[in-house]
Amino acid sequence: MRSLVHAFSLSLFLFSCARQPTLTAEMAPTSLNAVNLEETLSQRDELMMAYSLTSYDAQNKAVAVVNGGWGVQVVRTGQQFDLQSNGPAFAKPIGLPIPRNGRVVASLILVEVDDYERANQLLDQVRRIHNVVAIPAGLLLTAVEVLTPLKYVSAGLIASGIGLKLVDRFDTDDLLGQSSVDLREADLRARKQPLVRVPVVFTGQHLRDTYRYELRYDIRLKTAQIQPIDK
Repeated sequence: MRSLVHAFSLSLFLFSCARQPTLTAEMAPTSLNAVNLEETLSQRDELMMAYSLTSYDAQNKAVAVVNGGWGVQVVRTGQQFDLQSNGPAFAKPIGLPIPRNGRVVASLILVEVDDYERANQLLDQVRRIHNVVAIPAGLLLTAVEVLTPLKYVSAGLIASGIGLKLVDRFDTDDLLGQSSVDLREADLRARKQPLVRVPVVFTGQHLRDTYRYELRYDIRLKTAQIQPIDK
């Protein structure tokens, strides 16, 4: 009798695990406010943005990555952008399933472009693989290495077949700011809130110019029930 009860309990446990929906993270840059520019002499900055989602399994191994890009956009002092409204300033979201008991890292960089042609060529490559899931096997995304957001984005692009490193293409003067957020699947399920808002401020000084950009990107959580295949 005890073995029968144990078998029944195990069956209920396995059934509940099988029925639990997969959690998906969708990353979307939502707003950009140019408080002060880096280039005050020309009174305009030309900006590009690159962002990525990287997922890790329960063993802390990187299993998937997706990439997104935005720009090249001319920005003037005091200008504000709604990055989710239709138009040339729209920043397309990217999404990735979060492995069971794993985590996902959202990363974003903002760059002031000196070479317009070079930046557009890079963005054209990013657009071709936008939101295409790649497997980052053998890359820098190891469990023991501490990665900056710039390295996360760079490694994600390499995993997707773009043979370049952003750290080699842009020097420190070009990088206006970088941001990452690390989200664990167990914590996200426990908080039971479908939206994580990430406000960041990028500020610094270039020569005599002090710049300040206020940016926000959102991580929206969605669930998808995996249905059995009918035979």
